[in-house]
Amino acid sequence: AGQEKRPKRQGKEIRTMSHEPMTAGAVQKKSKIYGLSMTAVMAAVTCVLAPMSIPIGPVPISFTNLAIYLSLYLLGWKRGTVSYLVYVLIGMVGVPVFSGFTGGMGRLLGPTGGYIVGFIPMALIAGAVIDRFRNRGIQLAGMIAGTAVCYAFGTAWYCFQAGSSVGAALGLCVFPFIPGDLVKMLIAMALGPMIRSRLEKAGLYRG
Repeated sequence: AGQEKRPKRQGKEIRTMSHEPMTAGAVQKKSKIYGLSMTAVMAAVTCVLAPMSIPIGPVPISFTNLAIYLSLYLLGWKRGTVSYLVYVLIGMVGVPVFSGFTGGMGRLLGPTGGYIVGFIPMALIAGAVIDRFRNRGIQLAGMIAGTAVCYAFGTAWYCFQAGSSVGAALGLCVFPFIPGDLVKMLIAMALGPMIRSRLEKAGLYRG
């Protein structure tokens, strides 16, 4: 009798062992598909939002950073940064996806190109904080810190290219944008965690 039960237990173990790799593989495949598709989607969203700028001076009001903030919540810092790099590459080859429907290396290397490049460290810094901490205040501080680095890099580049003083550059390229950028951060903080939470519950989010 004891020998008759043993094969049943073995058969059950084999079925369980064969089932687990399939489940893990399915989850991994699902996560990979999500990562690739959402990286492409958020790069496309950035391409749509970034050109729709409001000209108020040398640096227009742009929705580029809002798209980046949302990407960081939905993709994590690695894929969020990659999605922005894809957007930059698209603009570099001449597709008019930069602010004001412009594109090409000339825009990237021009006086305001430093802010486009500065969004890269902004994404890395803000994304790392958003991924690690769930506290909204800390996330906001991370976005502010990342944006400050973008401001610093872009302003330094603008001063070099335009021959402007730091004070004049800050007055033209930074101070007018602080209130709007804070609003964009608050919008991302409101929408990002909500969307990411639903994706996590669905088993789709893998940061």
